[in-house]
Formats: sequence, C-alpha cells, structure tokens
Amino acid sequence: MKFEVTPSFDSDVRRLKPEHLAEFRRVVREKFVPACDAYAADPATPWPASLRVKSVRSAPGVLEMTWSFASPDGRATFELVTVDGEVRVRWRRVGGHDVFRNP
Repeated sequence: MKFEVTPSFDSDVRRLKPEHLAEFRRVVREKFVPACDAYAADPATPWPASLRVKSVRSAPGVLEMTWSFASPDGRATFELVTVDGEVRVRWRRVGGHDVFRNP
C-alpha cells in the first residue's frame, strides 16, 4: 500500500510531540498497513475493530481512525484514492479531536 499526505497532515505531524508521533507510526506500521493490504486485496475485508475506522459524517469519502485512546486521544483522517489503477491512502489530518474541524 502506498501513502500520500496533504499539506495539512504535514503541518499536523510537525505539531505532534515526538512520543505521540512514534505511537502513530507504530500503529500505522503494525495494524493499519496490514489492514490496508487486506482491503486492497478484498474491499469487503472489515477494518480491525481496534482502529475504529469509520466515515467522517461531515466529509463524504473521508475516513477516520483512532490510533490512541489514552493521552493524547489520537485520531487521523484519510481517504482511499486510486492512482493508475492502484489503491492508495491519502493522509489528511492527524492529532486529536480538533482534526474533525477540517477533516
């Protein structure tokens, strides 16, 4: 699975504390990437319950996932896009609940 990022995501990443960024990267590597690979192989494959992936109500086509339930309450928004026939993840925002103001 390939990833793209938005300028908003890049800005959000720079504001994360190093330990929070490390946790986000760990969850992406250990849980999110395997789930994306499974989705790419079969879009009917459900997302792992531990990631709490769901649609963002105010933004059609945008999904959210929870990467931390403790401090911080880590969330990330993303969308699945197709580039040259290949499904990719476009990371939109990362941080706390404030990412939902402009997902």
